[in-house]
Amino acid sequence: MPNNIYLGSYMIKQITLFLGVLYCLPLLAQEKHHEDPTKVITRIGAGYTDNLTLSGSLALDKMRKLNAQSNIEGDEWRIGGSWLFEFGIVNFSFSRSEYDDGGHKKSYSVGTFLPLTVFGVDTGKWMIFPMAGFNHTKGEIVINSDEIESLNDLVMVQNTSNGGYLGAMGLRPLDENWTFMTFGGGGAGSGGYSNIWAGAGTSYKINAQQSFNIFGFVSEDDYGTNNKLGISYTYEFD
Repeated sequence: MPNNIYLGSYMIKQITLFLGVLYCLPLLAQEKHHEDPTKVITRIGAGYTDNLTLSGSLALDKMRKLNAQSNIEGDEWRIGGSWLFEFGIVNFSFSRSEYDDGGHKKSYSVGTFLPLTVFGVDTGKWMIFPMAGFNHTKGEIVINSDEIESLNDLVMVQNTSNGGYLGAMGLRPLDENWTFMTFGGGGAGSGGYSNIWAGAGTSYKINAQQSFNIFGFVSEDDYGTNNKLGISYTYEFD
């Protein structure tokens, strides 16, 4: 009897996995752009803004992957995972961010990228990915004061918020190698919390496995501002 129960459980798991693959076939069947946020693949990367950053993704199968990123000092990082569905990809993450004026925050988030082509929308030469999600944020905000003369004088106040965000990412291939990238969005949450962000850059595909991009972005919320220029390199495994 125990063997029959085990066999039945195993068959249910395999059938569920098989049905999940069938459900995702429209997205899995596409040959995806190397910057496509719905791409599930194993990759490693390195980048530099004001600090060296290492990143990577580990594909568990054709639908799921684990993601991680951290700067070399370890004070800014992100870990999480992704699950591909027919409508797009769902991402969850836990992250920590530092801000230019001394503030910092930790965030738990669940969100998705939805390629408009899946819904039959003709976007021409652009690849458009609307994004939306929910987050829980906790951190410390810097209180501005005329008496602050150095970092040692900063006054920090705890802040916690629950909210959501909306935005979009766009890719515009210029030729076989170069692609223009842009993104932007904003969010709002409890306690009057709000944020906005935007960025743009270019990506160059070296070959089937390697690429690099140059980008800039700005963001602002209750915890502070971030304005950065950077470059990154990515290697994809077959």
